[in-house]
Parts: sequence; structure tokens; C-alpha cells
Amino acid sequence: MFRHGSRFLSRASMMRWRRPFSTDLPAEASKDSNFLEAWRKAIPNVEPPSTPYAFMASRPATPSSIPTKLTVNFVLPYSSELSGKEVDMVIIPATTGQMGVLPGHVATIAELKPGILSVHEGNDVSKYFVSGGFAFVHANSFADIIAVEAVPLDRIDPNLVQKGLTDFTQKLSTASTDVEKAEAQIGVDVHSALNAALTG
Repeated sequence: MFRHGSRFLSRASMMRWRRPFSTDLPAEASKDSNFLEAWRKAIPNVEPPSTPYAFMASRPATPSSIPTKLTVNFVLPYSSELSGKEVDMVIIPATTGQMGVLPGHVATIAELKPGILSVHEGNDVSKYFVSGGFAFVHANSFADIIAVEAVPLDRIDPNLVQKGLTDFTQKLSTASTDVEKAEAQIGVDVHSALNAALTG
């Protein structure tokens, strides 16, 4: 085994990474020419069907200089809160901690935890409580934020949050099965984050 180790190491060092990074890909989606040629040879009388490339919008090119604004798309399963909105900064509640995203931010994927999403546009700050989701920050100063649930912070009733926290804490202490404990713990985590958002 060890005799062949040097051969594998030298082969690995000579191999180049063939898969391009997303920033190296062309901004315009290329047509699937191989598929179209094969289709026309096999069935010349029938128009070829659309492939996934036909439905993909072309990605904006990465600018050579850092733009002054960050373009944000903030969507939920049932609605779109922000679509192509140009803002100064967003602060997202990532699982690794609060993360500020400015124009020119490095491409990142972050998982969201229950907490406050702040959208800064000049002196105006819009705050949403998100229960979880993902944030995709692209190298071209675009950010896509996908949340499971979100509500503007000013629409949350502090009394209901306190009641929910009390109820889920009691359920957690009396839970007997693993499923009951997990559900109660999720309720405690979300209501604790809501409480911290309202009081802090």
C-alpha cells in the first residue's frame, strides 16, 4: 500500500480542478447544443422540447468594481417580501451568529436560525423575525434570503410571546417521549428568540 502512495500523490498533484467556480461561469446561459443536434438527427420533423437552460434567467455578471447598493430578494413559501430591492446592508441571524452583508460581500451560503433580519436602507431599518431558512450571498452583490416564516417585528404581540414561552417551557418539563421533547424544545427556542428580539 505504501509503495503506491508516492504514485497517487504525484498523480493528484498533476490533476487540475476541472469544475469551475460559479464566478468563472459565463453570465449568459448557453444553449444545450448537443441535445438539440441529437434531437434534430433523431426526430427532424418535431420541434425539440425546452431544456432546463431555456427556463433559467441569465445571471448578472460580476462587476469589476464594488457597487454602492446590495440587491436583496427576500422570499417566503407563500409570498415575496422584497424583490430586487436595492439596500445598503442586511443583517441576518445566521447559525454562526449575526452576519452583516454589504455590497461586495464574498459569496456565502448561511443557514438562518430564529432571530431578527434587519434591512438597512439609508436611515430606514426594517426588521423581520424569521424562524429559519437560508441566505445565499452572490459575488455580484445580490443576496437571496429564503425563510420558512417571517413577520415584521412591530406586528408581534409581546404578551402572546410570553404566554407561548411559558406554555412550551411547561410542555418541555412534562414531555415523556422524544418527539414531545423535540417539539417543546423548538417552541422554547423560537419563543426565547422572539422574546429576546422584542426586549433587546
